[in-house]
Amino acid sequence: MSNFNQERLLQVLVAPQISEKATMLADKNEQIVFIVAPDATKPEIKAAVELLFKVQVKSVQVANLKGKVKRFGRSFGRRSDARKAFVCLQPGQEINFAEGGAA
Repeated sequence: MSNFNQERLLQVLVAPQISEKATMLADKNEQIVFIVAPDATKPEIKAAVELLFKVQVKSVQVANLKGKVKRFGRSFGRRSDARKAFVCLQPGQEINFAEGGAA
């Protein structure tokens, strides 16, 4: 893990993806979905998750999403492209995003 720049690792993860599909994956496969930097690599993503959340990562799968074309009245706009990382944790590990929120 020391072969990655710490500042770079803090910029790799953009946000967790909270959706029905992401929740289902978390329950079923112990996978967490993150939106990551477009140029992030699998080893970088693994190191960033382990650094930030203090968990052991088993594997990382990555998908590139093309932005959809949307209409605004007469003109067309385009959503930005995104890169998603599906992070599979070692058995017994978990990340709880609900912690620290108003309960």
